[in-house]
Amino acid sequence: MAQQQQQPQLKGYTSYKHFNVTSAGPAFVVHVEINRPAKLNAFFEAMWLELGQIFRQLSSDPDVRAVVLSGAGDRGFTAGLDIHAASSNNQLQSSGALEVGRKAAQLRRYITEFQDSISAIELCEKPVIVVLHAISLGLAIDIACAADIRLCTRDVRLAVKEVDIGLAADIGTLSRLPKAVGNFSWVKEVCMSAREFGATEAQQVGFVSQVLDSKVAALDQAVKLAGLIAGKSPIAVQGTKELLNHARDHSVSESLRYTAVWNSAALQSRDMMDALSASVQKKKPVFSKL
Repeated sequence: MAQQQQQPQLKGYTSYKHFNVTSAGPAFVVHVEINRPAKLNAFFEAMWLELGQIFRQLSSDPDVRAVVLSGAGDRGFTAGLDIHAASSNNQLQSSGALEVGRKAAQLRRYITEFQDSISAIELCEKPVIVVLHAISLGLAIDIACAADIRLCTRDVRLAVKEVDIGLAADIGTLSRLPKAVGNFSWVKEVCMSAREFGATEAQQVGFVSQVLDSKVAALDQAVKLAGLIAGKSPIAVQGTKELLNHARDHSVSESLRYTAVWNSAALQSRDMMDALSASVQKKKPVFSKL
């Protein structure tokens, strides 16, 4: 069997200004915390760029197998976009110096950069569990939709708020939310009205898988779940994330073909033999880093 499991070393994560990246406790589990509680963890440009950098780094880090994402403080996960920062952003202001086509090209690049930062959560090879609590508006939904597993507290306040500031949500919610829940009428209702919805409704439509009584309880459950996942074969877990995301976006026949190609390589790892051997010996398997 492979070497003993160990805590993530987390080298190279201390330079981030707006996020805490720490070991969550169980081996190979990392906790990423949005750290701007005085402003309800509202995002401005430097924050979403950092978020993308963090998840790209986590994706290839062999000392990480599962990630918990939460927001600092008791008041909320995030209030979304920092409106004051956005209102003074030169990229969003009209400019008489540029004609429409060139201004549109600038804005397209800006929006794409923002989208890519949030998509880094979905593209991260490691499973990501998000914990939504209290105020979780606008960008909170974009982030949560990009995560793999969503937990929330009973007091959570959720909303797709973009229409209230004069735009259609463009960072991921309109693309991912219809695939995350099974009720397209409900998706259109909350996206067009910007009305708030709570934990019970979020669980009823399948947006979250668990509702916990408090942030402490939700974080504890997320860490336990991440620890359970991190104890599995990283070849199997990361392959499962990749194949499920592919299946979501493709036909059954395309997904089966992709799965066959993927596993023709993955099955050649020693993880399956290690797992079978441990099962026979009634021991917990230990897997090599990936």
